Amino acid sequence: MALPADDAETARARLDAATADLDPPMAVLDLDALDANAADLERRAAGRPIRVASKSVRSRPVLRRVLARPGFAGVLAYTLAEALWLTGGEDPVTDDALVGYPTADRGALRRLLSDPDLAARVTLMVDSPDQLDLVDAVVAPAARPEVRICLDLDASLRAAAGRVHVGVRRSPVHTPDEAADLSRAVAGRPGFRLVGLMAYEAQVAGVQDAPPGRPLRGLAVRGMQAASVRELAARRAAAVAAVRAVAPLEFVNGGGTGSLETTAADPSVTELAAGSGLYSPTLFDGYRAFTGRPAALFALPVTRRPAPGTVTVAGGGWIASGPPGTDRLPRPVHPAGLRMIGTEGAGEVQTPLRGAAATTLRIGDRVWFRHAKAGELAEHVAVLHALTGDRLTDAYPTYRGEGQAFG
Repeated sequence: MALPADDAETARARLDAATADLDPPMAVLDLDALDANAADLERRAAGRPIRVASKSVRSRPVLRRVLARPGFAGVLAYTLAEALWLTGGEDPVTDDALVGYPTADRGALRRLLSDPDLAARVTLMVDSPDQLDLVDAVVAPAARPEVRICLDLDASLRAAAGRVHVGVRRSPVHTPDEAADLSRAVAGRPGFRLVGLMAYEAQVAGVQDAPPGRPLRGLAVRGMQAASVRELAARRAAAVAAVRAVAPLEFVNGGGTGSLETTAADPSVTELAAGSGLYSPTLFDGYRAFTGRPAALFALPVTRRPAPGTVTVAGGGWIASGPPGTDRLPRPVHPAGLRMIGTEGAGEVQTPLRGAAATTLRIGDRVWFRHAKAGELAEHVAVLHALTGDRLTDAYPTYRGEGQAFG
């Protein structure tokens, strides 16, 4: 989201002044923007509780702040080890963590299965009986507490007899009959309790429907998403009914930052999930339904002036996961008018930048960037310096700052 030149200069001055006593590289979390984004997610959820996708946050203090809001409840964790960390200890972040992906972490499973309190707080994701076999191989059913299980229903759009696949490749469970078969496999085995079903429509939640400068792509994406929403609403409702005929479900989870409105309109869904919209990274700039406020930024210092109109900052290779492309690069935003060089991009130890603003930058000045994906920024810094108004008010440790790395 580009700001008008005057607004960009005001934003830059605010960031520079607030962090004048700090040396980059560093990251700032604008709490005013974070709270505004959280409020907008709540509005778009239309009363459905939002489970926080922790991979898009990766800071326990930020998770606590968001979970204190009335519209948020529970965490969608990305690994079992992370879920155990967030639900354990004397002051857990949450007592309700759904692990969003199947696990093969035997050590984490042993910890879960040796503690009845953790087993009551953490729900595992499965899409195959093989994953149940792994749990049984770690600790036999008779020697452990009951394990909470959620089924992962594939939400991708398939056409042409399965030859066309739109969406991410997650679960092999696509049809209501397949969901019913797996639910019977869970319900029929000792030591497991089926409590939930999840269907994440990545092709709607995570694909911009109005990408800047690409109107034809936006038109095509909107057509695909409309078809996907219609197809999934019918299939998910049928799958939920089929599973509920086997076991009562505590929750049906769906959606993501980019699809809260359409998922909230599905009566078969009881809760939503979102995380990226809290920080509002660049990959979420191109949506028609909402406009987030950039809440997380990082600064790098100018260390060279290799040529007229060019400066070099230290580091910068904070590239987002996903298919390689320029949209995965961090974007220089303050001062306005800087761009990366195509032959170098974001470098491991230095990043050259060109543009009119380069002529005014001196050695030691800082350039502010936005990351392409939300939580991955936190893998590069130990703290997020919390900005309220025009001053820093706190320093929130990231997972990395607390010595944790969950992949």
